Amino acid sequence: SQAVKQLEHDWVDAMKAGDADKLGQILADDWVANYNGNKETKQSYLDGVKSGASKVESLDFGPMDVKVLGNVAVVQGSDTEKSSYKGTDTSGKWIWMDVFVKRDGKWMAVRSQLAKVSK
Repeated sequence: SQAVKQLEHDWVDAMKAGDADKLGQILADDWVANYNGNKETKQSYLDGVKSGASKVESLDFGPMDVKVLGNVAVVQGSDTEKSSYKGTDTSGKWIWMDVFVKRDGKWMAVRSQLAKVSK
């Protein structure tokens, strides 16, 4: 689904801009992420973006695979990014999976799983 791929790009653009309001429209209220064993809720994620604790300077997507199953879309992908979290450098290659659900005709992210690829 092109719409879901576009949302992934919008998500990154919002992260680069530090635009928590835009991110809030992409993430469902019940969105939860798991990355490298850490759990993140929508609120904690948006707080991190607002405070500047979570930053993305640049990001290049690898191939993106989208599987649509009715009202659910699963996106698997990778990226190479320059990023930081609470002052710690998180740059490098990441692999991830996002799950979107169509609610009232609008795709929203409900789950994300991310892992940093070791060198």
